[in-house]
Amino acid sequence: MNIDSLLQKFQRFGVHLGLSRVESLLASLGNPQNQVPVIHVAGSNGKGSVCAYLSSILTEAGYRTGRYTSPHLVDWTERISVNNQSISSTELHQVLQQVENAILTDEESPTQFEVITAAAWLYFAHQQVDVAVIEVGLGGRLDATNVCLPPLISIITSISREHWQRLGNTVAEIAGEKAGIIKQNCPVVMGALPPDAEQVVRSQALKLNSPLIVPQSSRQLKPGWAEYQGSGEKSLKYPLPLPGQIQLTNSAVALAAVEVLRSQGWHIPESSIINGMAKTQWLGRMQWTTWKKHKLLIDGAHNPDSARALRTYIDILNVSSVTWVIGILSNKDHRDIFQKLLRSHDKLYIVPVPEHDSGNPGELAQLAARICPEIKGCYSYPDLPSALDAAFISSNDGLVVLCGSLYLIGHFLAISSGK
Repeated sequence: MNIDSLLQKFQRFGVHLGLSRVESLLASLGNPQNQVPVIHVAGSNGKGSVCAYLSSILTEAGYRTGRYTSPHLVDWTERISVNNQSISSTELHQVLQQVENAILTDEESPTQFEVITAAAWLYFAHQQVDVAVIEVGLGGRLDATNVCLPPLISIITSISREHWQRLGNTVAEIAGEKAGIIKQNCPVVMGALPPDAEQVVRSQALKLNSPLIVPQSSRQLKPGWAEYQGSGEKSLKYPLPLPGQIQLTNSAVALAAVEVLRSQGWHIPESSIINGMAKTQWLGRMQWTTWKKHKLLIDGAHNPDSARALRTYIDILNVSSVTWVIGILSNKDHRDIFQKLLRSHDKLYIVPVPEHDSGNPGELAQLAARICPEIKGCYSYPDLPSALDAAFISSNDGLVVLCGSLYLIGHFLAISSGK
């Protein structure tokens, strides 16, 4: 049985927030989550890149570093890595079988996310990692990752009104869920949050006597370089390989976390920070690639804040027009995403997101035309390859951008690599 088949069995249990099932499962496995020091990262956007920066820096500093993120783009092995090397398919299959064998038949079945999360904890314990950088799946308080001992640091990168169907109607309610990863006396690094959300996080940190660190965004020096002003007088100039203004904020959050680790006694020299930042990679986020030898920008922007960050990056490029190829899941804020992305003179090609609950391309095309009446063209296509081909034919050598869903980006990477 392959990995997809093994995990498919648990998909029918859907998203079901709560800790009792995963706690029971981990207890059956000997509580591997308690054997691993953790940096716990929550947030609406920026979680993945902050995890990538931290795991790269800690690996460069000589620590055996686990990283757990979601979703994957092409295959399940991307979610679990040690020293930036993904788990092999064979190892993942073995560890998933161990997890499946530990499920008690007389208890409620764990969800797919709980199974893969338990597999990550088990693998990191087997690998005897020095530290694991763990990304929250959804929310925080009731997320399957929120079962570890108090972490070295809790990080909340950003908060926007996303997954409101499960986490709460307001930004403050969503902040309350994400602030659920804050633990007694454990330092918290907080990114730039809306005022309502910031107040909730500050209040929770105060209640739990958790020191709160709020770094300023780094300053752009020149393309690919930035400067971080930490708590000391000396600033740090460092390479910033991930593009977009938002990375000035995300990288500052990661570097603030490194400062906390150093104050806790972790040996992380400045050279490891600089080399670690330089080597950071994060697929599918403002990434330049090609489609049939044409230059293409891909980005997983799937909510209003990430859409705004993408548009800001494109505006800096000073291109005459943008041809968008977009697929969005049905539960996303379609109106707000289009408002952030679309401008007059743009063209739009809308596709379904394969194998997911996708927004209807025809309806999305109508919505986009209402939101931006000056758009030069708005079309729906049945699949991604035909939409990309049409987009490049009509783009007149302008910029073509693929975005709207990380699952769509994963589909693109799979078909363009022949997987």
